[in-house]
Amino acid sequence: MTDLVHHENVAGPRGERVLVRRSARRRRTVSITRREGDLVIAIPATFSAREERDWVSKMVDQLVSKEAKNSPRRRSDTALAAMAREISRTHLDGRARPASVTWSTRQNQRWGSCTPADGTIRLSHQLQDMPDYVVRAVMMHELVHLLVSGHGPEFQALMARYPQAEKAKGFLDGVSFAKNLPEGGLDEDQADQAE
Repeated sequence: MTDLVHHENVAGPRGERVLVRRSARRRRTVSITRREGDLVIAIPATFSAREERDWVSKMVDQLVSKEAKNSPRRRSDTALAAMAREISRTHLDGRARPASVTWSTRQNQRWGSCTPADGTIRLSHQLQDMPDYVVRAVMMHELVHLLVSGHGPEFQALMARYPQAEKAKGFLDGVSFAKNLPEGGLDEDQADQAE
């Protein structure tokens, strides 16, 4: 296989590395694919450096546009609040009652945060395209923090009421690994705090 060249100044929509493969067999076509967490753009070997830069930007933009059209509709803050009430009712006997639940674009190192003093929960905007069970697990984690501080046995017992917590933790650990983020979106040892 032809060598792949990393374009360091360009990243994919989810922070993926962008790699370019020049192909002697290609004459005019350019393609983009996802491979092992990276974006691979195949271009003709005859392209100049300028053509390569232009096509890399164009292909990443096209991918972003295509995936935006095909992605599920974004949940609103109102939908998050409804989700929180439903999860609290189903798994916590309705005891966790947040004052507000919102998406946060400021959280890039953690999946969620809770401020028990004022009852606010914030979920990272990065969760919006993730599976529903993952978003619900992070919500459950933050709801439990309204009832229990820290991550001790009482916290763990309440978290165990959400049947897909371990599956979601594995998913988020994989995403964290791929993005080079700290592990433990659901079981971090740091205290949850306001942004």
